[in-house]
Formats: sequence, structure tokens, C-alpha cells
Amino acid sequence: MRLHDILDVKGTDVYTIHPEATLSDVVAKLVRCNCGSLVVCEGDVMVGIITERDILKACDAHSEQLHEIQVREGMTADVITGSADDEVGYIMGMMTQKRVRHMPILKDGRLSGMISIGDVVKAQHSKLSMENHYLKEYIQR
Repeated sequence: MRLHDILDVKGTDVYTIHPEATLSDVVAKLVRCNCGSLVVCEGDVMVGIITERDILKACDAHSEQLHEIQVREGMTADVITGSADDEVGYIMGMMTQKRVRHMPILKDGRLSGMISIGDVVKAQHSKLSMENHYLKEYIQR
């Protein structure tokens, strides 16, 4: 199973924000979109990612109010990304090793989707459930 199989089911919508927005803008958009991360883009170019965890770190590190801090100050610039052709098992290992819960998916260097660790676990569970079903069916014959 590859990431494009997950994206085919989940869809390719990605929520983004500009690096000059404030962290309070991020909080509002995370709540409005019911998501855990936003890809930071200048035009069509991804420059980072900002997650719920980044917001908590900013709250701990800065005494300023969130509406005074720009996204570029709290975002992760060195983003771990995947390709739609990557194997789900490989990505699961990468996300676990790098301790990331959200991974932008790129195609030809452009943003084409977003995968969460929950999406990966759900896909793996579905695959294992199907294999289990067919093995039980085979054994009962």
C-alpha cells in the first residue's frame, strides 16, 4: 500500500497559512478547520509547517501574546515530507522515528496532500483486517 491509496480515500485538501500571519491566526484556523497542523506557504512554495505542538512551545517560550508572534517564529522550517509513491510502512517508520504526526505529501516538489499518523494507522489496520479475513477464510476451507 502506498500513500496515494490513502490520499485517494482521504482527499488532497491541505490547510495552509502565510508565514506573516500570527500564532493566534493559526489557533483560530486550526480550530475552524478541525485539524492539527497547517502548512506554511509563501504563494505556492512550502516554507514550513506549524502544528499544535509548535503553538504549545511558543506559549512556553514567549511571554508575548500569540497575536504578537508571527508564524515564521514558531513554525518548523525543516519539514519532513513524503511522496504519494512512498510505502505506508516506510512512512509509518519515518513518522515514528522523527516523532512527527503530520506529513505534507509532495509531487514534483509541490504540495499535493497531507497525511497524519492516524491516517497511516487506519490504513495499516484496514490492510491487516483484510488479510486476517482472507486467511481465516482460507483456513476454514
